[in-house]
Amino acid sequence: MQQRANEIIVGKQHQLKLATACLIAGGHLLIDDVPGMGKTTLAHTLARLFGLEFSRVQFTSDLLPADILGVSVFEGADTGFVFHPGPVFSQLVLADEVNRASPKTQSALLEAMEEGQVTIDGVTRTLPAPFFVIATQNPGEQVGTFPLPESQLDRFMMRLELGYPSAAAELDLLAGRSRRSMLEELSPVGQAEQLVAVQRQVELINTSEALLRYVLDLIRATRASTELRDGLSPRAGLALKRAAQAWAYMDARDYVLPEDVQAVFAAVVAHRLRTADRRPLSAEAVLGIVEHVAIP
Repeated sequence: MQQRANEIIVGKQHQLKLATACLIAGGHLLIDDVPGMGKTTLAHTLARLFGLEFSRVQFTSDLLPADILGVSVFEGADTGFVFHPGPVFSQLVLADEVNRASPKTQSALLEAMEEGQVTIDGVTRTLPAPFFVIATQNPGEQVGTFPLPESQLDRFMMRLELGYPSAAAELDLLAGRSRRSMLEELSPVGQAEQLVAVQRQVELINTSEALLRYVLDLIRATRASTELRDGLSPRAGLALKRAAQAWAYMDARDYVLPEDVQAVFAAVVAHRLRTADRRPLSAEAVLGIVEHVAIP
């Protein structure tokens, strides 16, 4: 599966593996990057590989919660109100430029992510399983945007930056076929039901007491730091554990190693932390946390 996906997402093997780990761990993914880096292609690739129903929502300042969740429409005295589901009822939802929408609209999506269901007109409707959201932000644009608050960022299991490809990878990209035609020829390696089964298997990957204490030590190290405004929440600890389980599963192991935790650590925690003066944490600072915690 990884080999076939790497033919489309050129030169981004590590980011693709992290995104796949986020999916099979049952989390949601935030991608911060400039336009044209392959965010939409990544979402389409995962949807095709796992046979998921896909929808894309372009977030704008005038987007309403009903545009995402759906709306009940009166269709006559005999029929009454009929619910028309919105794009959030797909199995993989690409929320493009999520920071362009109002906080109210952002909250509608993020609450659906958290609860796995939406309540419209007093009726609670369950979202499909699996349900995976990839939200994107353009970090270079500030005018007319509503940055996600820290409480909302915490709901994303991982945050990634795709970044520019290497010269060799970009040359392959220029010389190769269009990504659209390659996506059309990409055959699924499984179906949605199989992905749900994989997510359940990931939950059963063994985490020893020593491994859990290592995760706890990492979490508590952020709380003890005087350089950080706030430490990681218990939700972050659970996300780190689950992401490490997914990483171990992808490496064909039924147990988690400290190396699995380290592999996913930056993607899981960086967006949840701020320095004492509220600046985002650098990659070097995130890795510094790992280096100062003893490995069991």
